[in-house]
Amino acid sequence: MQIRDARFLTSNTEVAKCPAPTLPEYAFIGRSNVGKSSLINMLTGRSALAKTSSLPGKTQLINHFIINDDWYLVDLPGYGYARVSKESRAKWGKMIWAYLSKRENLSCVFVLIDSRLPPQAVDLEFIEELGERGIPFVLAFTKADKQSAGKTQQNVEGFLAKMGETWEELPRWFVTSASAREGRDEVLAFIDEVNQQVRETNGNA
Repeated sequence: MQIRDARFLTSNTEVAKCPAPTLPEYAFIGRSNVGKSSLINMLTGRSALAKTSSLPGKTQLINHFIINDDWYLVDLPGYGYARVSKESRAKWGKMIWAYLSKRENLSCVFVLIDSRLPPQAVDLEFIEELGERGIPFVLAFTKADKQSAGKTQQNVEGFLAKMGETWEELPRWFVTSASAREGRDEVLAFIDEVNQQVRETNGNA
């Protein structure tokens, strides 16, 4: 897939105010400071499309971007640690799950996992909740350039093994690096594949 155009559309706190659900939609979410904004910018080829920050918790809204006038990319607030109040985290959580559960055109959620870390309970708990709610998702392991390929593979395998303790079937997954542009072609090819499936389904409806 070639990204010809990527632009910010709107930010909201309510699902009802999101853009009309007429296009396939892909949401990106992960633990705070997982490198989400950098990954989005790398995938779209726009260095400042999503706001990056050294402080966790920068994203606080449901941010919609439209790509190639063909699909939506959604930047969601991070879960887990952030330098905000418990009240704010609870508010974000309610907003996130309302969006994930009610957004009818949501084709897939990209759950971002820091490839440098052993399995984190907060990631596994979020993924379990997605599974219980029947929300489709894939994994994107980030920051692969920050360590050796062997260490990344070891941590990815460790995470998948931990998931395998409770999951009968593991999701698709990608290894990515924003600075090295690793995984870009694979992620965009996957989105292209799902977009095609959506078009075929709608065409047969």
